[in-house]
Amino acid sequence: MLHRISQKKLNRTSTHRKALLANLAISLIEHGRINTTLPKAKTLRPYIEKLITKARSNNLASRRYIASKLLNHSAASKKLVEEVAKKYQERPGGYTRILKSGFRYGDAA
Repeated sequence: MLHRISQKKLNRTSTHRKALLANLAISLIEHGRINTTLPKAKTLRPYIEKLITKARSNNLASRRYIASKLLNHSAASKKLVEEVAKKYQERPGGYTRILKSGFRYGDAA
């Protein structure tokens, strides 16, 4: 049974999965959009939305939490707090959107 399972395993170990989500989040913050597979995007959505919600408060504790979740990537942390969070200050949630981009050429994923 799959009761209370919060995220997909993505066929990776827990440390690999955490690193994958952190790197995807960094790329999303830096570039504004990323091109990835649908299961990764669906797993990334709650991860990044929690970070944006945390960044909206803009205090020292939230900055440290964000830095720890983004592997101490200072440029992405700074951009998240100073630019992205200000953009969504009045919005109660739903900061990200997943768009399907078709099948990948190499392996049809």
